[in-house]
Amino acid sequence: VLAQVREHVQVSQGRHRIDIVMLALSGKKIGFEKVITMIDELVTTLKKEQVDDEAKKEYCGVQFDESDDKKKALERTLADLQTVIEETKEGIATATEEIAALLKGIAELD
Repeated sequence: VLAQVREHVQVSQGRHRIDIVMLALSGKKIGFEKVITMIDELVTTLKKEQVDDEAKKEYCGVQFDESDDKKKALERTLADLQTVIEETKEGIATATEEIAALLKGIAELD
């Protein structure tokens, strides 16, 4: 029986717990106490991992919300700056036209 257990553990290290359970259920000389203990430990581990996963999911949700808020704020700032740039360009164009008109008026006075 030990040789079979060792063989199962070596063949599938990631599934060794499942293999031991299967051996126990098929009537081999492994006590159900060990199997039940292993199942209880697995359930405890899974519950802990579930709590951790839920905490990570909540944290990620908060981070996504904050990132989205920052993105929207930056987009508004960008739009505001683009408006200011357009207004400044229009002001420069108007000032350039006024300077040209003043220079023309000075030239006509001479």
